[in-house]
Amino acid sequence: MPNIKIFSGSSHPDLSQKIVDRLGLELGKVVTKKFSNQETCVEIGESVRGEDVYIVQSGCGEINDNLMELLIMINACKIASASRVTAVIPCFPYARQDKKDKKSRAPISAKLVANMLSVSGADHIITMDLHACQIQGFFDIPVDNLCAEPAVLKWIKENIGEWKNCTIVSPDAGGAKRVTSIADWLNVDFALIHKERKKANEVDRMVLVGDVKDRVAILVDDMADTCGTICHAADKLISAGATKVYAILTHGIFSGPAISRINNACFEAVVVTNTIPQEEKMKHCSKIQVIDISMILAEAIRRTHNGESVSYLFSHVPL
Repeated sequence: MPNIKIFSGSSHPDLSQKIVDRLGLELGKVVTKKFSNQETCVEIGESVRGEDVYIVQSGCGEINDNLMELLIMINACKIASASRVTAVIPCFPYARQDKKDKKSRAPISAKLVANMLSVSGADHIITMDLHACQIQGFFDIPVDNLCAEPAVLKWIKENIGEWKNCTIVSPDAGGAKRVTSIADWLNVDFALIHKERKKANEVDRMVLVGDVKDRVAILVDDMADTCGTICHAADKLISAGATKVYAILTHGIFSGPAISRINNACFEAVVVTNTIPQEEKMKHCSKIQVIDISMILAEAIRRTHNGESVSYLFSHVPL
């Protein structure tokens, strides 16, 4: 693949390495450091003139530092005469702040991030399972919102023996579309948990709509942060007669009390993709399992670079 350079930010170097290994390339040389006043400094260590540049940086860990680092890297490549700069952001930062809530002075931070990426010089965005699909409309540049769904379906068929007698469950109304799509592919039933919140990140009451009695229940969601919702949901499913409960999530943020909640919950396994690094979390929680999605991102980069369609990846996992 001529005229392509792939650089890694500091948020998830392991994923970047897997992507370039898959493509048979090497990561571009870049030095990221901080001055003593905590300003971010980036030095691109090789020529990018006329090149198709891809910068891999996930919205995790020190989110604000990593976002700033990404913006500076994009700008550094752009003003060094790169022909096109694509930001590969497996987990999009601030995606949950995608609309005004009932408070009239709430920000729409996801739109602000979109503006910052465009102004920094990004020509194209590749991301995965955006929390809200309309975030694509916040950009005036192309956005490829890849799906973890094919990889999730593959994992279910390979790892859950009783998958033909399962119910796919959405832990909230917002994920109903995602869950019905997976249930249709597997030709199984789906259920929905309606939750009422008193305040953000705190669930007050849950109501199960659907039947899970004597079945394997598979909770599917795009992300889990403090894990209060999915752990509540797991208890609800067991009390409704489910034989086993699995949780499958695209982005496992697992902040605050999440790990202790998972350890104490009745999950057979909590399955996440590696859009966010999970090595440290797995040391403290044996229930966490990881689906590698580097091949999907690598294939998206290859197809984008060669001017091919990316839509194949919405229903297939690359071999």
